[in-house]
Amino acid sequence: MKAVVIEKQGSTENLAYREWPDPEVRPGDVLIKVKAVGLNHLDVFVRRGMPGFPVPMPFISGGDISGDIIKLGAEVEGWKVGDRVAVNPMTPDGMVGEEVQGGMAELVRIPSIRLVRLPDSMDYITAAAVPINFATALRMFRIGQVIKGDTMLIIGASGGVGTAAIQLGKHAGATVIAVTRGAEKVEPLKKIGADHVIDMLKEDFSAAAWKLSGKKGVSVVFNYTGGETWVPSLRAMAKRARLVTCGATAGFDPKTDIRYIWTRELQILGSNGYTQDDVEEAIRLVGSGGVRPLVDKVLPPQEAATAHRLLEERAVTGKVILNFDSEAGRP
Repeated sequence: MKAVVIEKQGSTENLAYREWPDPEVRPGDVLIKVKAVGLNHLDVFVRRGMPGFPVPMPFISGGDISGDIIKLGAEVEGWKVGDRVAVNPMTPDGMVGEEVQGGMAELVRIPSIRLVRLPDSMDYITAAAVPINFATALRMFRIGQVIKGDTMLIIGASGGVGTAAIQLGKHAGATVIAVTRGAEKVEPLKKIGADHVIDMLKEDFSAAAWKLSGKKGVSVVFNYTGGETWVPSLRAMAKRARLVTCGATAGFDPKTDIRYIWTRELQILGSNGYTQDDVEEAIRLVGSGGVRPLVDKVLPPQEAATAHRLLEERAVTGKVILNFDSEAGRP
């Protein structure tokens, strides 16, 4: 098979689309012919290298996978060759594309217990934009106990998790304030449901959110960027408000100001990953038409380096997908 291989950690020059041995199917596994793979910042981190988290090289990343089952392990039940599936990349062996070889390849081996059946109406491109982003956002909603009437502030709203959170927030009956970088991202975020969009390149998002909340503060913050956005997020929060964090794409050790935490009795909550139920619920929600992932770019695997650069430069609104099959956009 061919695969997008990280030859060694570093720049995008270390990505190569080349031959790679076909995966061997174990008794509980299935072999999937990959149709499409969605990129996440995790793919960038794996390629660049993460402190304290060694990844054996060469390596194939990619956890947001859709495709067809083409082979079954001897112990697999409930599935058949030809079934259309998405993947929960959190497997007993480790995270697909981070700890075990991933899906940026023509074929991938996945434990059958981590498959999700695709609705007949869902195309592979859409399916590859759902699992990690929507399941991550769903878990953040549950941990943050988002309810109707909440005012949500979503930092990094133009990314995959952010665009999912916007739609899930509106689905839950919340007022959504989205924070992004760049005027070109404002209208796309409004179109998917954001009530207000703040361009942090033009104004202080903390002060703007405070005003939009009627100077009461927001009740929920989703912040998976960290870095320079951390303290401004605290300043925008109401008393007893909840901040949910699931990552740190802009820096994991930001300066903080604990005065806001104790004086406003703020609740800082961590959200780590998602469950099989979260992925299944995400596919169900998208399949029902209630929400839909925002796909910005669809590229062939030969342009994986371009896809990585787009993510690193935050030059997209929504998802970047690698298309391994010309028919992937059809249900």
